[in-house]
Amino acid sequence: MIRLTDLPLLNASLNTISFVLLISGYVCIRKGRIGAHKRLMISAFCVSVLFLISYLTYRFLGDEKKFGGQGWIRPVYFFILVTHIVLAASVPVLAMRTLYLALKGRIEKHRRIARITFPIWVYVSITGVLVYLLLFRLNVQTTAASVIEGN
Repeated sequence: MIRLTDLPLLNASLNTISFVLLISGYVCIRKGRIGAHKRLMISAFCVSVLFLISYLTYRFLGDEKKFGGQGWIRPVYFFILVTHIVLAASVPVLAMRTLYLALKGRIEKHRRIARITFPIWVYVSITGVLVYLLLFRLNVQTTAASVIEGN
């Protein structure tokens, strides 16, 4: 049984899988392997839908986690977080439109929008993992260091 506290790791894992599928799909289309590209991109979309369901579940039911890092990492974290959130809001719409055009055989329009969708989707996938690492892993180390130092 999956616990609510397991969802951030699940989300980071789904983002990682999505990233790998996106890059693999890109490599396949560059090599002319259209069937493999199609399967990989549909898979990336499905994984992203699973991510969105898991993420929204955690956001509505889980505890809010505050970033505990200090120093130079703090502005870096917030830059990554803000750009991630702003661009993540566009991914469902862009991905659905890109996929729709491909499935309808409107390849020229698909290519044009994919040139916008792909880098945004890749960025959102990888920064989602970075946000998880900074928020849940760095924060644990920061908290542990504070306990050791007596703060």
